[in-house]
Amino acid sequence: MKLGFHDFDFEIDDAFFEKYEYSMIQKGELKAHLQLEKKETMFIALFTVDGFIHTTCDRCTDDLKLPIHGEFQLIYKFGHEESHDENLIVLHPDEYQLDVSDAIYELIIISLPNKVTHPQGACNPEMMELINQHSIFSTEEEEEDEDWEDDEDFDEDDSDDDADDELDNDDEDFDPNQPIDPRWSILKNLN
Repeated sequence: MKLGFHDFDFEIDDAFFEKYEYSMIQKGELKAHLQLEKKETMFIALFTVDGFIHTTCDRCTDDLKLPIHGEFQLIYKFGHEESHDENLIVLHPDEYQLDVSDAIYELIIISLPNKVTHPQGACNPEMMELINQHSIFSTEEEEEDEDWEDDEDFDEDDSDDDADDELDNDDEDFDPNQPIDPRWSILKNLN
């Protein structure tokens, strides 16, 4: 390979994810692009991935086609030393092939959101009704809480005052003559 920039494109489908035995992704249609810059003693690799994976909604457990987009850079360097940097991979000087499948898989995984859910209002209505019947908070309240957490006007000092007020109210309800739950009475002797 000559010095300079080289571009590679990869089609990622279900067969790609079968290679990873305990993969959290089983199905997907993605395109990965690798721009590889070859220098004298290293490669600078810029990975980009775009497409969809098929998974289940964390809220209603229905199927969900989740869009994925991500990019990151890795440096492949020739040498004998061990790398402690996750963005630097050391290759033996005699290496002549570069396997980028693990890097692409890792990019797809880190591109997943923390919570995989349908857009608001798009979840299975039957499942949402069941969840609302059997949970302390309804899913509407959870969605309002998520919106509230994203609100820029949120003042953390105000929330501490509310928590203190709730604790004070709990103290007023305390009755020392009421029997203690046996599960808690064991803790009383742990000094």
